[in-house]
Amino acid sequence: MRLLKGRNIGCTRMLGNGAIANAQLSTGFYSRSCPHLPHIVKSQVHSALSREARMGASILRLFFHDCFVNGCEASLLLDDTPTMIGEKTAAPNNNSVRGFEVIDSIKSAVERACPRVVSCADILAIAAKDSVHLLGGPNWDVKLGRRDARTASFTAANTNLPPPSFNLTQLIHRFQQFNLSPRDMVALSGAHTIGQAQCVNFRNHIYNGTNIDPSFAAIRQSNCPRPSGSGDANLAPLDLQTPNRFDNAYYQNLVQKKGLLNSDQVLFNNDSTDSIVAGYAANPSSFNSDFVAAMIKMGDISPLTGSNGEIRINCRRVN
Repeated sequence: MRLLKGRNIGCTRMLGNGAIANAQLSTGFYSRSCPHLPHIVKSQVHSALSREARMGASILRLFFHDCFVNGCEASLLLDDTPTMIGEKTAAPNNNSVRGFEVIDSIKSAVERACPRVVSCADILAIAAKDSVHLLGGPNWDVKLGRRDARTASFTAANTNLPPPSFNLTQLIHRFQQFNLSPRDMVALSGAHTIGQAQCVNFRNHIYNGTNIDPSFAAIRQSNCPRPSGSGDANLAPLDLQTPNRFDNAYYQNLVQKKGLLNSDQVLFNNDSTDSIVAGYAANPSSFNSDFVAAMIKMGDISPLTGSNGEIRINCRRVN
């Protein structure tokens, strides 16, 4: 799925009282104010991935974790201050999310070309797309025009991000809270075709899971000791076949009961999403098109636009 350049797309923003505010994002938002923006961001992302391919997954994860906490407004990028505890040290993010220095580098390059024009929220959205495309995945036109939050929410970060222990019902409910359907959820979960996870997040699944291939569990157990606290930070690829290539192998793994996280494998466990997983496993183009549609939809979660928020000069702190 591709969007026409320059086309204004309507989206909605949930306000604190549950009301909905109209917002307009456009794929051509910076076509005049910062025409070289796509090239600048892609060049920086390419350099980062050349140094470490895993960084692509980390940048994509930053976008997910930002959008699920008060919307796609770059609150995750804010450092703590004496008066605010940010989102970086919340349980789902602490010692886990990474890639902030890459976003810093992109922002610096963009500021040199177009001072005080492009938001950190939009930079993160473009960088996530470029990470997918440069690792072999689909390309699409990103809707832009977001502005940056002036605050972050430690509490919402602890509450809104689905943990790897969630069952299917819990996952579906959590994604539906953000207007994302079960199909959107399964497609977005395909982001786990790249990147790695820490032992602490998959230990219970490989030792106690009933929907896991025994030989696969044994392989993962070799680098993830059973005692809690031992080897918690040890890493394993989320996709054992092609961990640095964005493809549909993640779904093929699930069909074989070789999903690393419990929240991955529950997508294929004799339940309602099995047919979606099987379809993506057999048809990579179907996965790619649905992933793009879901990413665009997720990017519409509660954007700050117009006079709301600000354009941060430094992504780590408010102006």
